Amino acid sequence: MRADYDLLIFDWDGTLVNSIGRIVAALHMAARECDLPPRSDTELKAIIGLGLPEVVVALYPDLDDVELAHRYCRAYSEQYLLLEGTPSQLFPGVAESMAAFRAAGYQLAVATGKGRHGLNRVLADQGWSEFFDITRCADETASKPEPLMLEQIIEFCGVSADRALMVGDSVFDLQMARNAGMDSVAVGYGAQSLETLKTCGPRLMVEHFSELRAWLEARAAQPMLGISEHVERVE
Repeated sequence: MRADYDLLIFDWDGTLVNSIGRIVAALHMAARECDLPPRSDTELKAIIGLGLPEVVVALYPDLDDVELAHRYCRAYSEQYLLLEGTPSQLFPGVAESMAAFRAAGYQLAVATGKGRHGLNRVLADQGWSEFFDITRCADETASKPEPLMLEQIIEFCGVSADRALMVGDSVFDLQMARNAGMDSVAVGYGAQSLETLKTCGPRLMVEHFSELRAWLEARAAQPMLGISEHVERVE
């Protein structure tokens, strides 16, 4: 058995890929196109990670026009696709670290609020169509923070929850991990601050993706040390 985790599960937007600004811009554009009240950047960042139907409910809880809600979702998808004419870039350290994780023998997965069509497109853009062992999207399972997509991933990979690690930039990622009985890592460079994410009880908090790689490599090198029970912050 490995000294560390067997399976690493990653959120996509704001964790692996620097796409938060484009998501916020597309949400603003969709609201204008549908004549819906504007929401602040802070409010929009707070819902990133949810599936699109859940986004509508979170941003416009009193909206009871089903057709308008569907039009908003379509408008967002169209606007985001236009903004992604040039694919969003991986965050610094992601490409090298992911290659190192694969070389080290970890199983790798994605759990995202994106739809399947959108995820397949961006995976192809990055040359990662066959890179992950499994990916799960909000439109084919329950949206975060429900634990279903993580449960489906660990079942597919044959891994117990205590041998899997969820890495994300939103409270929905970390709450989903906790609901699945899984450890989590909070990244502070995406949609939400580490101060916000700390409330969800992550095992580790980082400000650069390469810090996650260093932490996992240290665990593997010194298995007898185990993991401290307090939240670790890599400086």
